[in-house]
Amino acid sequence: MKINKQFQSNKMNQLFHELYLSSAEDTPARYSIIHDHFMQIYGAGDYRIFSAPGRVEVSGNHTDHNNGLVIATAVDCDTVCFARKREDMVINLSSFGYAPITVNLNNLDICKEEYNTTIALVRGVAAGLRKNNHKICGFDAVVHSTVLSGSGLSSSAAFEVLLAKTISTLCNEDIDPIECAKIAQFAENHYFGKPSGLMDQLASSVGGLIAIDFLDPTTPSVQKLSLDLQQYGYHLIITDTGGSHADLTPHYATIPEEMHMVAQYYNKETLRDVDAKIFMQDLHQLRDELPHRALLRALHYFNENARVKRQIDAIIEGDMRLFLDMVKSSGESSYHLLQNIYASKEYQGLALALHIASEVLRDNGAWRVHGGGFAGTIQAFVPQDLLDEYVDTLESVFGKGNCHKLFIRSKG
Repeated sequence: MKINKQFQSNKMNQLFHELYLSSAEDTPARYSIIHDHFMQIYGAGDYRIFSAPGRVEVSGNHTDHNNGLVIATAVDCDTVCFARKREDMVINLSSFGYAPITVNLNNLDICKEEYNTTIALVRGVAAGLRKNNHKICGFDAVVHSTVLSGSGLSSSAAFEVLLAKTISTLCNEDIDPIECAKIAQFAENHYFGKPSGLMDQLASSVGGLIAIDFLDPTTPSVQKLSLDLQQYGYHLIITDTGGSHADLTPHYATIPEEMHMVAQYYNKETLRDVDAKIFMQDLHQLRDELPHRALLRALHYFNENARVKRQIDAIIEGDMRLFLDMVKSSGESSYHLLQNIYASKEYQGLALALHIASEVLRDNGAWRVHGGGFAGTIQAFVPQDLLDEYVDTLESVFGKGNCHKLFIRSKG
């Protein structure tokens, strides 16, 4: 195909290498396709380009909803939007692989019939911006994403953050990354109908490797970290094991419900307010009064928070061995205490993938469940000398192309 010259300049080449790393050479062609599609639909004229990355949760599995600690990173797959401002309040959105949609922002009411739809997210982000006293406007746009849907890389969060940034910029406003994340979460919680935490949106909006403290969930503390995996000879690999998330919402919901059950025993709102030492002292009594899985999940929470603190120190001190040990320890805790590896006897792809990863890597690297769990993806830090064997082995079971090598993206 013919590549547009504007995407071959030195300035764009430098930006592409910063954002996309391994796929930078393919990006001018990708952008040219999006550009041509935009012009074909909306005609010639000025436009702006926006990008929001996918994310990987490194540690802190299911702790954010109890005001816990998390490490997450933006990665070099993203959702891109070519957009042109309109003079009315209509948003026209054409996304590759999906039917085009039109949303009139004169109506920002919550509509339960729109739950779990793209229209709900568009309307919700606009409503969130207006709720925070920001301007909103219509625009024409073409969207293309390399954040695979259902891959555990938070394609929805990337899309929400992208929308918030697009609307605010087209309205000549600049919103803080944390506020941008909150607006994205507002759309997902209230308009899309999914009671998610804030981690996904923060990782996409802020960018880079970050530690997040949700002690005050309305104003989370974000600490920027730096980790060059290639310097240590490791690669971050996400493997998609398949399986549908469609029927898993009740399983996800039981995790915060059971953690809150333990917190309420102590008349606290979240486990962050419960003293872990007192909890351990009370286990003999608690096991007769609360479901045992709730106690195990509380143990995971307390241990996971302590692990995240040690991992932050390991990253700062450059102790890669301790960092990897904590990743594996986090994965073992998710498997045995949190119990979010499988939801039924019929599908146990995560358990199978984790076992295969352990067989290949053994004492090298690290592996764990990625994201919400029950189905979806596992995460591994794979040393260079085992990379080909790891990918070939996992893909021989789960299909060619289901292993994704990702890089940390510094920009949100």
